[in-house]
Amino acid sequence: MLSVSLRHRVGDFQLDAAFEAPTPGVVALFGRSGCGKTTLVNLLAGLRRADAGQVQVDGENWLDTQHGLDLPTERRGVGYVFQDARLFPHYRVRANLLYGARRATGRRETIAFDEVVDLLDLAPLLDRRPGTLSGGEKQRVALGRALLARPKLLLLDEPLSSLDAARREEVLPCLERLRDHCAIPMVLVSHQFDEVLRLATHVVVMDAGRVVTAGDVTQVSLTPELRAIVGSEALGAVVDGTVIEVRGELADIAVGTGRLHIPCPGARPGLPIRVQLLARDIILATEEPRGLSVRNQLRGVVRAVVDDAGNDLVELDIGGASVLARITRDATAELAIVPGREAWVLVKAVSTRGHAFPAPVLRGAT
Repeated sequence: MLSVSLRHRVGDFQLDAAFEAPTPGVVALFGRSGCGKTTLVNLLAGLRRADAGQVQVDGENWLDTQHGLDLPTERRGVGYVFQDARLFPHYRVRANLLYGARRATGRRETIAFDEVVDLLDLAPLLDRRPGTLSGGEKQRVALGRALLARPKLLLLDEPLSSLDAARREEVLPCLERLRDHCAIPMVLVSHQFDEVLRLATHVVVMDAGRVVTAGDVTQVSLTPELRAIVGSEALGAVVDGTVIEVRGELADIAVGTGRLHIPCPGARPGLPIRVQLLARDIILATEEPRGLSVRNQLRGVVRAVVDDAGNDLVELDIGGASVLARITRDATAELAIVPGREAWVLVKAVSTRGHAFPAPVLRGAT
């Protein structure tokens, strides 16, 4: 378990943040720029001294100001990957990686050199210098160096923010593999919800130095606190499912008590899948649909109807999972959309392209 309660003032900015999250896994600190995410991570690393608070990682106390405990950075055993890779330019990639391994002296072995090289596809880079690497390659090396230090907690401060779209797609699968194959707790700072959607097992949403909501991705995707940050275009429920069958580029995925037939690259039967269904793309029907080109029809029950900037946001239970749909108030009135009303959720397969990813598969979560 990662348990955090921190208070710290920087000029006029006051951080007062507390949360708990299961480990291992990826805890995403999400929020607008300037909300305190990087300050919080630096406090976790011991790079800043907190005014007050406690930090505990898997039962080990790193900070307890009430009892005068404040472990220095080198004793906390953190790995830190910054926005820029910060590699040693005069070392080749192999030497940069081995520098991380030297920092691990005395710590229990969690991952070996060859395993890191294979996991991050670094073998072709080992004899090159950082100046010859792309941005994505540099970040993969920085990840490898941090891992070889055998950290008790891996801190990732917007590691993709300086990369273009192609380089981001190079690094994101590496982060997914780290999440699923390394039993190392991670804290990811991000203000891009698509990164959070792909990587996080637990989300901490921050605003103005405070935690406004926290929980797993499916829970947080439904909260008004998240809506206020991501905006109406990116708003949507996140549902977990399992691949039942793959037919060409499309996969049948069990979600709730129904199925989705959607594009899902790399899908295979039995694979856990995470899908974001954007509220703007959902169509509702109060009678069983017939004769439509929309093949995804999920039966559900209305849970709630809330105001959404002049429209209505409808939350529906589809049998153990929830989805959100944005409809006009006229439609709400004409269709008598009220809590308890049965409805069908219609999802166009093309609208989910790019919104379905392998779900986390964690070892030893507590």
